[in-house]
Amino acid sequence: MSARTRPRFLMCPPDYFRIEYEINPWMNKAVQNDRANSVAQWRGLKTLLEELGCEVAEVTPVEGLPDLVFTANAAMVFGNRAFISRFRHGARQGEEPIFADWFEQDGWDVIRLADDMSFEGAGDALFCGETLFAGYIFRSEVRAINWVADQIERRVIPLQLTSEQFYHLDTCFCPLSDESAIYYPPAFDQYAQAALRAHIPELIAVEKDEADRFACNAVVIDRHVVLNTGCPVLETQLRDRGYIPHATPLDEFLKSGGSAKCLTLRLNS
Repeated sequence: MSARTRPRFLMCPPDYFRIEYEINPWMNKAVQNDRANSVAQWRGLKTLLEELGCEVAEVTPVEGLPDLVFTANAAMVFGNRAFISRFRHGARQGEEPIFADWFEQDGWDVIRLADDMSFEGAGDALFCGETLFAGYIFRSEVRAINWVADQIERRVIPLQLTSEQFYHLDTCFCPLSDESAIYYPPAFDQYAQAALRAHIPELIAVEKDEADRFACNAVVIDRHVVLNTGCPVLETQLRDRGYIPHATPLDEFLKSGGSAKCLTLRLNS
């Protein structure tokens, strides 16, 4: 793999990661993550990505911003533009200038949405081929999604999410290639399910038990798929299609409603 095509990801060490508030059904301040395990699991994910040939850049953790570790929500990147998230919940809005500063220092063209828009980056905006699929209702709103799509001149297909447990698109949908994806059908309304079937030739439906393990919250690197442990059925489905699954334990982050994809932001295609 050449340096030019080497996958590059943004991550944030979990120095201050803990459950400090409750903004999704997974979060319970009475059920705290184990700090040592959180660090070990995060390092395991980072090491695995590096072993797969990826470069990992890091944003410096900030005390009082425990969810800064979920860098997928930092922005949606397109070319050299970074569309910085506008978080719906006040508890996360302090992350916005941190991520904007990182992208500016890394040489990106930083784009900020209007203050009255809600848009949570690659948590809700995922490309499958040339089409941008965008989840809305719980964190991102349609007008923000449409604005971003206009800026990049790409077709966007809004997908209404129906379960607060799967509050971001990347918790229930994962493109594998230009024409295939993993998804959990009950997380979408009927129109969204029909839209996915109409535009993506091969869809792999995830079982409920594995969806609850955030099986869809995976990181795809060519034919390699990095995901949480406890998803054997999906791993078999992936192998049958020529993919190589890599399970790594991420249960400490599941307590906050995140897994492999949430902990990473792909910076290049």
